Amino acid sequence: MDDSEKSSSSRQPPPPTPAQPTSAFERWRRKAMLVTGLGVTEEERLEDLRMHQTRQCEKTKTYLMNYSPPVVFMLQHLKLSGCEVPPQNILCAPCDWSRAGGFSPDPGAVVLCSGHFFSQKHMESTLVHELVHMYDHCKFKVDWSNLRHHACSEVRVQRLEISSSAEASSPAS
Repeated sequence: MDDSEKSSSSRQPPPPTPAQPTSAFERWRRKAMLVTGLGVTEEERLEDLRMHQTRQCEKTKTYLMNYSPPVVFMLQHLKLSGCEVPPQNILCAPCDWSRAGGFSPDPGAVVLCSGHFFSQKHMESTLVHELVHMYDHCKFKVDWSNLRHHACSEVRVQRLEISSSAEASSPAS
């Protein structure tokens, strides 16, 4: 055997990933282990939490894209402007704690930070905020490296948020 064969044969295979439990009891047992921390590592608990937060984010995102008036409004107007936004361009992903979401102009995607939302309303306002940036990028060809362009887009978002919250709080005539 030459050296390359020795090194490849002496390598240990990666540890097997735990198989998904099949019976209801095994699923319950696994969930109890993850909740209590008994029999699982901290990394497994954190990974389960991240997966749960991402699933919850995706579920809320789908609901908002179908039933939230401001989100549906923004998606319709993006489509009318020639920038249709498919659901896969709105991503739920883990992020650092400094933000709740973001808009990335290169792929034309919105990122929602899973696990960072206090409520459905918080996620809705974040999604609308980022969709306004997407609209600006599509309609006005914003140069995001130009601070004046970036500031103008942020001011537009803030003015829209202020006017929509004022309308929501005013008494009906």
